[in-house]
Amino acid sequence: MTTEPGAQPSAADLTERFEAAGQGHVCRYLPELSEVERDGFLRQLAALDLPRLETLIGAVLAAAPADATGAVEPPDLIECADDDAGRARDDEARAAGEEYLAAGRVAAFMVAGGQGTRLGYDGPKGRFPVGPLTQRSLFAYHAQRVRATSRRYGATAPFYVMTSDATHESTVAAFGEAGWFGLDPEQVHFLTQGTLPAIDHAGRLLLASKSSLALSPDGHGGSFAALSASGALARMAAGGVDQIFYFQVDNPLAPVLDPVFIGHQVLAGAEMSTKVVAKTEPGEKVGVLARVDGRVGVIEYSDLGDELAQERDERGRLRFRAGNIAIHMLDRAFVERLVGGDLELPVHRAEKKVPCIDERGVRVEPTEPNAIKMELFVFDALPLAARTVTQEVRREDEFAPVKNAQGSDSPRTASDALADQARRWMGAAGLAPPRDLAEVGPLFALDVEEFRRNLTERDTGPVFDRS
Repeated sequence: MTTEPGAQPSAADLTERFEAAGQGHVCRYLPELSEVERDGFLRQLAALDLPRLETLIGAVLAAAPADATGAVEPPDLIECADDDAGRARDDEARAAGEEYLAAGRVAAFMVAGGQGTRLGYDGPKGRFPVGPLTQRSLFAYHAQRVRATSRRYGATAPFYVMTSDATHESTVAAFGEAGWFGLDPEQVHFLTQGTLPAIDHAGRLLLASKSSLALSPDGHGGSFAALSASGALARMAAGGVDQIFYFQVDNPLAPVLDPVFIGHQVLAGAEMSTKVVAKTEPGEKVGVLARVDGRVGVIEYSDLGDELAQERDERGRLRFRAGNIAIHMLDRAFVERLVGGDLELPVHRAEKKVPCIDERGVRVEPTEPNAIKMELFVFDALPLAARTVTQEVRREDEFAPVKNAQGSDSPRTASDALADQARRWMGAAGLAPPRDLAEVGPLFALDVEEFRRNLTERDTGPVFDRS
């Protein structure tokens, strides 16, 4: 939500603009600020697109609870290949995807703005170690897959990493400390996620201090604007990249730049595609892909309703089983339409406790939710796409997120999933899997077929790695 570059408006101009928008209270303390504080705050205010902000505030205050009880149907699924026809279908997609990769037409885009706070970790979540035996970090898994894919297809795949204000410096440092994980530094591009101000329940902007708005990241849906504002979309276009592989940093099993997924997107002429896994049970807390009034979108688990969640097909499978795992293909031209004003993502509200200053300028630490944070979700672009693809994949192969310190979706479950995958690959290659841990590094193999090809007599495990 930034304006075009130009001369910074004066304090009087900004005060007039914010008063006209009903937000004049944010300028109340300007006379009390030091010159440095004042200049910084004025830059923060000038960066806001006030007309756009007014639209978002109006939308979030008017937002009604989602209703998924209308015309809701399961999406058309490309199901996991379990017969010759399915394997032939995926082979065709693989060939198309490999052609795009060899031509340098695909970029990897990792959303990595989160901190490891919930894990009890001080720093970007991407630094967190999850390798079962090597303690390889999340950053390392993903960067090494980009490197291995570039090497396999003889073309440098650009790697875009979206950080946040809180994680940017440490993320850049992590890549530098690791020698860029073997990547060419020119191959890696960092961009910073945007922010949106918090508001009270009347729609008034909250101040974190007399010289700062209460800002928070604008959600993963803000990644579209970040790609544009950072110049990434223009760089992609100039470099011949027209497809973007989107994924989130917290999933170490994400098969970055998977040629089959890329191929399904391009063969279908889709503008946006999504990978899904079958829900484990009706109540699993994951958004599901569905066709709502003819348009594919994501329904949050809390909005699906028990009756739909329990429905089963003729094979006994959940009808609404397509769990969203936040891996997408995006056509670059579609993203350009999203940020160019032709299409509009809906805004979501989250009730939060936000420290702020009150009418007297006194700091308040609320004990109950006092604010609304506004967020944009990347999957809300799906209904806006002219054509989409939904590909079902096996959870054990592609989805083991690190979200919680303990229990499900924790570092332990992710590490176990990586070890289980390594043992499966060993068994498929005729090796005796160990009874405990094993690990395959991305530079050794990206898939089980490559694992078989790369084995030599000296490769007995339990760690399989290459430089």
